[in-house]
Amino acid sequence: MNKQLKILLGFMVGFLALYFLPIDAPRFQSAIIEAFKLSKWYAREHVLLCLVPAFFIAGAIGVFISQNAVMKYFGPKAKKWLAYSVASVSGTILAVCSCTVLPLFGGIYMRGAGLGPAIAFLYSGPAINVLAIVLTARVLGAPLGIARAVGAIVFSVVIGLLMHLIFLKEEREKAAQVQEVFLGDDDEAGRPLWQVGLYFLSMVGILVFANWGKPMETSGVWFVLFKFKWMLTGLFSLVLGACLWRFFKVRLIWIALAALPALALAFAFPGHPVIAFAAGSAGLVSLTFFGGAELRDWRDQTWGFAKQILPLLFMGVLAAGFFLGSPESTDAGIVPNGWIQALVGDSPGTLLSMLGYPVDVHFQWLETVWPLWTNLFASVAGALMYFATLTEVPILRGLLDSGMGQGPALALLLAGPALSLPNMLVINSILGPKKTLTFVGLVVAMATVTGMIFGAIMAG
Repeated sequence: MNKQLKILLGFMVGFLALYFLPIDAPRFQSAIIEAFKLSKWYAREHVLLCLVPAFFIAGAIGVFISQNAVMKYFGPKAKKWLAYSVASVSGTILAVCSCTVLPLFGGIYMRGAGLGPAIAFLYSGPAINVLAIVLTARVLGAPLGIARAVGAIVFSVVIGLLMHLIFLKEEREKAAQVQEVFLGDDDEAGRPLWQVGLYFLSMVGILVFANWGKPMETSGVWFVLFKFKWMLTGLFSLVLGACLWRFFKVRLIWIALAALPALALAFAFPGHPVIAFAAGSAGLVSLTFFGGAELRDWRDQTWGFAKQILPLLFMGVLAAGFFLGSPESTDAGIVPNGWIQALVGDSPGTLLSMLGYPVDVHFQWLETVWPLWTNLFASVAGALMYFATLTEVPILRGLLDSGMGQGPALALLLAGPALSLPNMLVINSILGPKKTLTFVGLVVAMATVTGMIFGAIMAG
């Protein structure tokens, strides 16, 4: 009977939601459009260049990285200093967003990595992006840039350790089931470690340089890397092809035929490298049909991650666009940007004026709790919003110019890039609701406290 009541309640909620749907309200209509605009933008900017390489890397982790290796370096019995050191600085190598890191996180966690190191990797992947931190310092000021860099590294380790301690019983049970394992020179497939390392380096290089963001300055090493990003991506693609030929015995003629469409499209459409990249990705998929059992397993593992993660990501992107709008719009989501700016300002004056209070009205209790409220709100808003790599900097520049405090700005920087609504949906499918809510709560709480401390220091 309980089940039937739940079904009836669901029908009633759905009926009432549709019955009272404010379809004629301009704000509601614009929010619907924003949901699809954000989804279109995400599909164009991130699926091919970010998610597809990440899925291939995650699938390769499941096939070519032995469980013994994962257990030795990231498992429950691994040396804590080594596991957390590697996980906490992974973002300096991977220029990924909160969604692109998910297949990689799922790959190492499902291979047996301990919860703490896996969470440290999950947080640090999108949070500790060298180019983003440099851009933050230049656009938002050196104090925010330094605080973001230090805070992100500390957060990844502390949150990972706290997750390990909170779920210590489960972690001990997991560790008790793990036999003592040692990593030799070869992995489980009998392949030398250097071959596996070169193979993964080629895919990580493709992921990093295909997504290398344009710096604000038109000189310096960052701009040079951006200028030659597609040449570097092509170079790493050649290395990947060589790995498939020499290590996985794919015939050279098949590799050449698979690469030919990508090369032709690169010359035919030099201003649209994504077209060639898509053709190259399709060619790589085709090669997995000609490389024996290992490559077939790689394809199956990659497809498994894509089936699990993509639907949840797009549902989350639609929701994020509906509530907060797309990066191209200023005030089109269901939540007005003016309210967000009023709720993260240095003082409650803007909020009170929006509520109709005279300028000279003050509430002592509101001013007392205002630092806590603004940092908490910035942390929660940042956790729900979707930030592509580097987009958080110009968004925050606009909020700071509109009156946002330094503390809430740091809180949003520490919570936003590492979390998003799509990201939470996928983490829940991997870890379950209890661990997901704990992780999100820790990020929000630590970002709030850190923002309050930073705001007080800057104000002093």
